[in-house]
Amino acid sequence: MSSTATLAAPRRRAVQRVLPGFNITLGYTLLYLSLIVLIPLSALIFKTLTMSWADFWTAITAPRVMASYKLTFGASLLAASINVVAGLLIAWVLVRYNFPGKKIADALVDLPFALPTAVAGISLTAILAGNGWIGQYLEPLGIQLAFKPGGIVVALIFIGLPFVVRTVQPVLEDTEKELEEAAACLGANRWQTFWRVIFPAIAPALLTGFAMAFARAVGEYGSVIFIAGNMPMISEITPLIIIGKLEQYDYAGATAVASVMLLISFILLLIINGLQAWGRRRYGSAP
Repeated sequence: MSSTATLAAPRRRAVQRVLPGFNITLGYTLLYLSLIVLIPLSALIFKTLTMSWADFWTAITAPRVMASYKLTFGASLLAASINVVAGLLIAWVLVRYNFPGKKIADALVDLPFALPTAVAGISLTAILAGNGWIGQYLEPLGIQLAFKPGGIVVALIFIGLPFVVRTVQPVLEDTEKELEEAAACLGANRWQTFWRVIFPAIAPALLTGFAMAFARAVGEYGSVIFIAGNMPMISEITPLIIIGKLEQYDYAGATAVASVMLLISFILLLIINGLQAWGRRRYGSAP
């Protein structure tokens, strides 16, 4: 009896690990992350450390650079916030309604993923310019989007919308409609049903979509560079500042500005991740 138990113990321990090669895959994962993420970021930080504190502070607090911070992060936050509302509405329509051309509309959501960012920027500029299809009607009203900060927000909305839609859409599909029917039977109106039943289920997904759209917008360059106008102190984004410093062989200044962007982005994403954790604790985990 004891010998049988002795033979069974190693067998049970062997069964605990379903997939073999854990050590190899873990080593590959760490190596890959080091090559792709840690080493480039370390090089960025080490290059910045070659500057004196006075030079570093001068590089990151120049008026032109400060204006680009304000525009980049402000436009990214505004675009991500708009995408939360618009993305939720689009995901709701695609999940809850059947209409002609639904599959085409669903495919169009992924267009910003497949479309080169430069093509998106040129297209938006042609449409929103003073002689464009839409811009020719907006300009007489005093609304100018192309070559202005408003055009940057439009471009960031365009490239960030799919992140919210594709994050919220599967959660809405898995939401049980019986709960909504039960709430209606108990006398809840549509707003109460949405706020008390639907929103708790999709809140973590909305926060995730917001974080992804914001992170994508902060580092966007291709679609913004054409529509921004790139006017210093007005419509110049921080990635363009970095590119300009690199073209002037000011590598230390470019890495200094990039380090600030990295730090601010990390802090904001940390706050957003904290909000996601709070949403999961309060509303429950998203599927």
